[in-house]
Amino acid sequence: MARPREFDEDQVLEKALLAFWKNGYEGTSLTTLLHATGLTKSSLYGAFINKESLFNKVVERYHQRYLTFRGAALAEPTPRRVAQRLLHGVIDLYFGAHSPPGCLELNGALACSGDNNSVRETLATNRNVTRQVLHTRFEQLKNQGPLPAGMTADSAANLLATLIQGMAVQAKSGATPDEMRDVAASFLLFWPQD
Repeated sequence: MARPREFDEDQVLEKALLAFWKNGYEGTSLTTLLHATGLTKSSLYGAFINKESLFNKVVERYHQRYLTFRGAALAEPTPRRVAQRLLHGVIDLYFGAHSPPGCLELNGALACSGDNNSVRETLATNRNVTRQVLHTRFEQLKNQGPLPAGMTADSAANLLATLIQGMAVQAKSGATPDEMRDVAASFLLFWPQD
């Protein structure tokens, strides 16, 4: 009979999430994870199998707990309002008072070597899903409000996704929330009013 876990998995996942968010996937060593979570090596591996498995659970948690604003943004009734609410949501996320700057997934993927292709590919797939969801939503709303001049739903989704990723890099690199709010406002100048 297996022994019951002697730790709160929810707390451990949150602590691991913050460690990965701060340091990236490869920058988060086993020692860092053990220090952050308070677990022993055998407990960590017994519960989560390996670092990649733990990271995958952390990414799932990140989506469930930190990216919920995306649903509200996608529910907005016009393309411009979707973009505006999404940009404000990512600024709040990237500069959260209780989280590291930037985006867990982008921070996790930027410095992945060839040894961790599966991690990089998973995170790239997640980013592509986001771009595709934006494309679909902009296509649904094309009669509810204009896209920027000359843009298709696909090009507008790609531009917005690229801006969001760039803002994550800027946040990680030391940009301020005010600077990113200015970037968002400047981007929206190109988007016709509803």
